[in-house]
Amino acid sequence: MANLRSLDLNLLVVLHALLDEQHVTRAARRLALSQPATSNALERCRHIFNDPLLERVAGEMRLTAKARSLQEPLSQALAAISAVVEAPEIKLSQIRQTVRLVMADQPGLTVITSLLSRLNSSAPLVNLALLPWHGSQDALHRLESGEADIAISTFSALPPKFHRITIGQQDYVVAMRAEHPASQAFNMEKWLAWPHVVVSGKGSVRGSLEEILAQQGQTRHVGAVVPSFTMVEPLIKASDMIATAPVNCLSAPESLAIFDPPIKVPGFSLHLAWHTRRDGDPVVQHVIKTLQGLFRAEGILQAPGYKHA
Repeated sequence: MANLRSLDLNLLVVLHALLDEQHVTRAARRLALSQPATSNALERCRHIFNDPLLERVAGEMRLTAKARSLQEPLSQALAAISAVVEAPEIKLSQIRQTVRLVMADQPGLTVITSLLSRLNSSAPLVNLALLPWHGSQDALHRLESGEADIAISTFSALPPKFHRITIGQQDYVVAMRAEHPASQAFNMEKWLAWPHVVVSGKGSVRGSLEEILAQQGQTRHVGAVVPSFTMVEPLIKASDMIATAPVNCLSAPESLAIFDPPIKVPGFSLHLAWHTRRDGDPVVQHVIKTLQGLFRAEGILQAPGYKHA
């Protein structure tokens, strides 16, 4: 193996032609090389195999016994290498592979349902694994470690080893059960008078909204912190808690009282990210392109129709 690491495989291609043609000039012409370059390659091969390989006998070049013993295994080795390097491209419909995505559970459920429907036609043997959500930094760590193939989240500028593309813009809404007392003449005071539900994969009570409220000299009371968006709607429908969340994270907003926040709460861009090591993976790249189509062309981020209360 140590010798293989230092071996120029191109020499074997030249040697194969030399043994086949038994003539330096003809071998050079066959390989589109100059005669001096071919002669130089022959000298290097002689050094590697410690044998003349081609000898001049009675005015012509003949193979040595060592050279004859090399012909068949050399042909087989080069054929095997060509089969690896020039392997025919397998159709996506024939590839069996698992693609691992990391994103929040909502809209993760909607995304994976639509994505599976699309892949069922283009790559039916590909299956998807939706990994647990613990925040964007954890998602980035999973991409780097190879635990995840694709991440959907909000990412700031990333190092060159990652790709990041914007797939949508998210806006915040205030949501509560339809008969909530605050739904009548909703305003800032009523917004802050009731306990809020916060989603955090790390169990953090403070979010970006706390900073915005602090600039207004205001605070809110966090009544519950949950790890997933799928828990938000059952909680606000069964209690007087209020949620301030991206609208696409609500699976049935038409059954809730929905308001614009009483103060400006900036939205955010949603990104699709992957590690550059996945650039050469045809299945992962196909899933990425399919996701782009779902988010952009089909507007998968658009929430079901609802009316602001």
